[in-house]
Amino acid sequence: MGSGGNLQVVGEARNKLIPLALSGYSGEIATVLKFDLEVMGCKIVPEAEASFVLKGAVEGAVKGALSDKVGNFGFNRRYSGGSLRDQAHALSNDVIKALTGKLGIAQTRILFKMKTGQRTEEVFLSDFDGHKPVALTNDKTLVGSPKWSPDNLEVYYTSWLKRGGIENTTVIRQNMKTGVRDVMARYRGLNTGGALSPQGFLAMILSKGGSPDVYVAPPAWEFMKDLKGQNLNRMCKTREEESGVTWSPKGHWLCFATRARGKRMLVKVAAQGGDMIRVPTSGVLNPSEPSWSPDGKWIAFTSQMGGFNICVVPANGGEATPLARGEDPSWAPNSRTLIFTQRTGKGVNKRRLALLDVPTKQVKLVPVFAGASSQAAWAK
Repeated sequence: MGSGGNLQVVGEARNKLIPLALSGYSGEIATVLKFDLEVMGCKIVPEAEASFVLKGAVEGAVKGALSDKVGNFGFNRRYSGGSLRDQAHALSNDVIKALTGKLGIAQTRILFKMKTGQRTEEVFLSDFDGHKPVALTNDKTLVGSPKWSPDNLEVYYTSWLKRGGIENTTVIRQNMKTGVRDVMARYRGLNTGGALSPQGFLAMILSKGGSPDVYVAPPAWEFMKDLKGQNLNRMCKTREEESGVTWSPKGHWLCFATRARGKRMLVKVAAQGGDMIRVPTSGVLNPSEPSWSPDGKWIAFTSQMGGFNICVVPANGGEATPLARGEDPSWAPNSRTLIFTQRTGKGVNKRRLALLDVPTKQVKLVPVFAGASSQAAWAK
């Protein structure tokens, strides 16, 4: 396995599509490489139009050699282990690392909910490109808002579980290794959210005190030992509803949407509690469903203004940038790519997942699943 590192990458490559040619690949491997690289900011073009060329072959294993158009050497590698598809993902990541200096995301995973019946949904896990989908639940009810724990060892989601013949929203924690599930919140009224901070604090939207507000449970908090929720920290108290809670990467702040002052807006609250501080989203209206980028610099959100739009704004607020039609954004570990829900028609049956390269606004649809899919969350 050879390596190099003499490529001359122009500065504009960070904000524009990188023209790259593929040579020597065919079939599934060519498809995988094209999909991965375009999701991560490349544009696959004929060799005459390319700034960089990835030449290779599939001879029992995936091979790849990267160079620029003037012959400067990047790397020459042969991959082993896993399937050929896995090897192609690894090659894609290496190309992106060589061209941008950033880690690739082609070997990451996502959570999402998928419609499985007239009134049933389940939480699914798959590769970031939608391949190898696996159902994590089999409750034959509605689900919502699946989220990873910071270490990716647990998932949290809302389920409309029936207990004692009564259906009620319930925040569930599920261990990814054992499959063991715990009830985190099942109070009278609304129980949703389930976002865990790096310090182990669990943020939820609960209406146990009247209107839906943000509550935070301390680390090692157990619902069964605190049935009245006396150890929960109520982060706000408003007559209007709050929704869409997300933590800053270091767990110092919570961001969520509220209507506390009339029109919907984004606010943040310090992890230990305090006043709600507005996060301005100048230029767009009705922000909701915030997602804080892993590098802490950006908040992606949905704006409902002439339809649903994916937008980003600096983490402290400012001028918001509309990027694409869609909703439910979630950041990839690279703080560059978003996965979101795109409506392809009317009704919940016409929803599918899409991937967005934020600097270039390039969108790639995730291959169609068996049922309508939405509310994806990216593993960190």
